[in-house]
Amino acid sequence: ILLLGWLSLAIAHQTSPFRGTPRSHGAPRCYSAEELPHGQAPPHLLARSARWEQALPVALVSSLEAMAHRRQHEGALAGTQCPVLRPEEVLEADTHQRSISPWRYRIDTDENRYPQKLAVAECLCRGCINAKTGRETAALNSVHLLQSLLVLQRRPCSRDGAVAPTPGAFTFHAEFIRVPVGCTCVLPRSVQ
Repeated sequence: ILLLGWLSLAIAHQTSPFRGTPRSHGAPRCYSAEELPHGQAPPHLLARSARWEQALPVALVSSLEAMAHRRQHEGALAGTQCPVLRPEEVLEADTHQRSISPWRYRIDTDENRYPQKLAVAECLCRGCINAKTGRETAALNSVHLLQSLLVLQRRPCSRDGAVAPTPGAFTFHAEFIRVPVGCTCVLPRSVQ
């Protein structure tokens, strides 16, 4: 909420929240690969931006990577199909495994985005699991729950200015994206 208020205030004052200068003073700064290696974002943008480490899609990445590393060594596979829900087997499981609209997480990687890695929910069922039978039913639909997340998108510098940018130069633009963070059950839009 504070971030949205801050962005609104910046827009009202016609300044860029990530540059601190009026928008009318020209294009965003261009960076070379030498200035920001390995897809890093400029420190001044990170210092004034959202606290990404507190957002669920970012916070889950390290635990998902650790879990994938363990599974690789143990040979276990993550479920990718709609499971049969047995309450006695999932009492101590996480919410996404106990849900009647279960989901799993995968890591989405985009080298032109900061943060580059986000945990994204994938629904395991088209329908939902009947709590009595433990099996999938088409009487309800599983749909994604979406969270808006502010990210920085790296883009090539434009040639709009009087001086052409260095080849390979890039800039960052703040943009909101919608990230699936879970699944829930809803009534179907139409009778099938």
